[in-house]
Amino acid sequence: MAKPSARERILGSYEVILADRGPAEITLDAVAAHAGVSKGGLLYHFGSKDALRDGLLERLERLTDEDLERARNAPEGVVRHYLRSSITDVTSDLALHRTTMAALRLVLNDPIAAEVSRRCTERTRAVMLEHVEDPLTAELVMLVGEGLYMRAALGEEATDSLLAQIEDIADRIEAGAPVKATVAAGHRKG
Repeated sequence: MAKPSARERILGSYEVILADRGPAEITLDAVAAHAGVSKGGLLYHFGSKDALRDGLLERLERLTDEDLERARNAPEGVVRHYLRSSITDVTSDLALHRTTMAALRLVLNDPIAAEVSRRCTERTRAVMLEHVEDPLTAELVMLVGEGLYMRAALGEEATDSLLAQIEDIADRIEAGAPVKATVAAGHRKG
């Protein structure tokens, strides 16, 4: 695996500090030191804290789009993929999870971060609506996934048992409203 570029290391360091300590702890010096680059090296790639934030938010959108494409192509269908990955993205510490946790630290006090987060949610909703006919059921799937994600992020032990029950959860959701055939093929009981 190739060594990450200085730009990626800097952005990764910003992400780690932001997720672990919050926006108040972000300084250009702290990010540069964590990344193992000089402050001048950091400024070459990111001229300000706003530029770091923008880089993180671009990463969030890119990773969200990649995840949604995986969901579209998942053999188990979008609903099951979404519910399962709501847990496994956290427990596997995937890049999207790390970036999401860092971005969430910004959302409450940064309208740009809040807007990007809303756009990512809307993209997810659009993909869900491509595969779940009923808009309310699509919204419920998203809410269940968000709850599973939060439980996993908080380290609740119950996530293992929930992960083992994803098929049952998905079956119950799908029983409430039609799921388009491309998603449900081969996965419905009876």
